[in-house]
Amino acid sequence: MSVLDKHRDALDVHETMMGQARGRLAVALDLLTDSLALVGQHGVYCRSERLPGQPKMDIALVLERLEDAKQLVQSAMAEIRQPSAG
Repeated sequence: MSVLDKHRDALDVHETMMGQARGRLAVALDLLTDSLALVGQHGVYCRSERLPGQPKMDIALVLERLEDAKQLVQSAMAEIRQPSAG
């Protein structure tokens, strides 16, 4: 099943409200947010032995990459929203 099929309901709603590109970015942003929450929850139970109170290094890296991807999607959505200067 393709990603477009798997998330068809959410895509239909967001693409109708925002257009195809922004709608797809909005769904991607929702998926990233959900992933951040899931990995963050996992990080509560997988603590670093070297750095008490911090998640293990692999979980910390996944969280960092997901957050970076989320910020890139947010910046793309903001760029699409702004009328081009030209």
